[in-house]
Amino acid sequence: MNLNIRKKQMITYVAVLLVSILYIIVGHNLAIANYHAFSGDDQSIVIKAEVVELTDRYTVMYPLNEFEYAEDETIVFRAKVTSGDMKGQTIEAAQTLDYFTAVHLPVVEPGDRILLYSIPGGMAEHEWLMSDYQRFDQILILGAVFVLLVLLIGHWQGVNTLISLALTCLAVFYVFIPAVLAGESIYLWSIATCIYVTFMTLFIVNGVNAKSIGAILGCLAGIVVAAVLTLFFEESMTLTGLLDENSVLLYGLNPDAPFNLKAIIFAAIIIGSMGAIMDVSISIAAALEELKEKLPQITFRELFQSGMNISRDIMGTMANTLILAYIGSALAGVLLMVAYNSAMIDLFNREMIVVECLQALAGSIGILMALPFTALICALLYQSKK
Repeated sequence: MNLNIRKKQMITYVAVLLVSILYIIVGHNLAIANYHAFSGDDQSIVIKAEVVELTDRYTVMYPLNEFEYAEDETIVFRAKVTSGDMKGQTIEAAQTLDYFTAVHLPVVEPGDRILLYSIPGGMAEHEWLMSDYQRFDQILILGAVFVLLVLLIGHWQGVNTLISLALTCLAVFYVFIPAVLAGESIYLWSIATCIYVTFMTLFIVNGVNAKSIGAILGCLAGIVVAAVLTLFFEESMTLTGLLDENSVLLYGLNPDAPFNLKAIIFAAIIIGSMGAIMDVSISIAAALEELKEKLPQITFRELFQSGMNISRDIMGTMANTLILAYIGSALAGVLLMVAYNSAMIDLFNREMIVVECLQALAGSIGILMALPFTALICALLYQSKK
């Protein structure tokens, strides 16, 4: 019997995995059907390099007005190319420090690993200019530590966690974002992404069972609440979606068919809150399942009441988690607005601040509504399960 159960579980697991991969492949093909890369003839070429030696350093002064001058300092150096067709070659490049902005990259030193760029047909004095320092290698090291810890702590569940995380990233970056850039409906694809990630994650991590189904239904209920609130308040608050310079640049990316910036706000809210809502839903579902197994004679009412009691303990920290996450992501902009706005009434009616509040509150309400929905659905499923 145990062998048959394990065989069924393995078949179900493989089926879920294949369907998940199929969604990624088909979704990507649908997303890029009308996709055209936003590029021009003057796109820069970027290569990796390592600084060999500094060869020159000079300063240029230019007037800002009759009394003020700005200063640019240029550091010329030789670097060995470590990527691309020019790998192994040693080239001359330059780093420009703009002292007018007061904040600039540290001066290069021999041994630094950097990025260089060149614009074909550019008018710069030097063909190759420093773009930035190479930093992603450190992220890869940190990512490897994360993967190792997940595997050491989670064992087989850790493998499932990494698989679901990889599929989630593919759903966002390989399907959703190309669909948005291709001019597809942002509302439709954001909802599809949430549904896919919710089903895929919980089925792969926890299997196809009553616990996963209860958590999925409770999670989707919370997402629906957050989505409805977002749609309602987008209209009632007369939002434009122009939050910062990134929104302006995105809007002007395709003048013939500009992006729906309000739809991007909608997608940011429901996708951003999905993880937290999924977290509380599976927590309630798992707790009630454990309770039902330990107390098989527990009634529906007692099981639901236990779920609500557990929900109250979860409620405070999860709502704080989502609100603090949104505050942290917009902290620099908030500080700047507070510094330059003496009138608080003006500050709190700025669209950037209003949207951050909408994200935090709509997502938090989605979490709050997911708690009783999950408790109710799981109580029904566990009582009816033979």
